[in-house]
Amino acid sequence: MTNKIVVVDGLGNLRSVAQALRAAAPEADILVSNKAEDIDAADRIVLPGQGAMRDCMNSLRESGAEEALLRAVKTRPVMGVCVGEQMLFDESEENGGTPGLGILPGKVVRFQLDGKTQADGSRFKVPQMGWNRVRQTRAHPLWEGVDDGTYFYFVHSYYVAPEAAGDTIGETDYGGLYTCAVARDNLVATQFHPEKSAAAGLRLYRNFIHWNP
Repeated sequence: MTNKIVVVDGLGNLRSVAQALRAAAPEADILVSNKAEDIDAADRIVLPGQGAMRDCMNSLRESGAEEALLRAVKTRPVMGVCVGEQMLFDESEENGGTPGLGILPGKVVRFQLDGKTQADGSRFKVPQMGWNRVRQTRAHPLWEGVDDGTYFYFVHSYYVAPEAAGDTIGETDYGGLYTCAVARDNLVATQFHPEKSAAAGLRLYRNFIHWNP
């Protein structure tokens, strides 16, 4: 049976996400769409996001994809990426307060790194941009075949702060530890970009595609 995967459109970095999914699972049917009927018909959904969370949320609402996503998370595997992870939570500090989808309890907060310096004496920059090590805080099928401490690629100024500690499956140190991967039931999400993270990122997408929660 064909695995139908919809990458939700209108939220940035779609081409690289779709290409990575095709490389990870050439047998799957990958569709980029923001149509509710396509999301409703998908076996699993990838929710990417790039730029301002408010713009991404507006795009979801205007296309009708928001309601379809809220239906999907009840029964099918869904993976959020970057701002796609942030949108799963209640609210972001961005723009003085931006409501999210409210699927996971918690907030999205900005790095507060003024006055902090890295080991080489340089200042921490916001956004964090580049490779950083991910510590797996608990076992999850997403991590299968991925070594603890593997480097992934990040570009972000905000990060999620889940209310429930058990929702965190990965964390990263950038001026302090913060959550960079979450999971609950049939939902997983990462702050880092698997599609920009070479072989380890493709492995993560492959794990998601074959995951049966």
